[in-house]
Amino acid sequence: MMPIGLDVPEPQTECTDQHCPFHGELPVHGQILEGTVASTAMDKTVVVEREYDVHVPKYDRYMKRRSRVSAHHPPCLELEVGDRVEIAETRPLSKTKHHVVVNRLTGGDA
Repeated sequence: MMPIGLDVPEPQTECTDQHCPFHGELPVHGQILEGTVASTAMDKTVVVEREYDVHVPKYDRYMKRRSRVSAHHPPCLELEVGDRVEIAETRPLSKTKHHVVVNRLTGGDA
């Protein structure tokens, strides 16, 4: 099923959020990123943390880095801290939000 042009399942619950890519009018385009939900403290916003390795030529080793991306959290998706999610790039929604959560991959315990 491809409701928004991506290969992600559509949520079962309805919502009235205008910034929901499934039930609102928010188009998604660009990159699809994967990460872990680090914070759900803000209203309709989650912080998604991505960890990656960077090669350090001087020591010929890899160093872990992480980036934190703010993403819009539609009410039709149930998210908790620790969940693996997919986020899609979209138009700027605020000063720091340029992504929206489109899929919950696994729960926090998995």
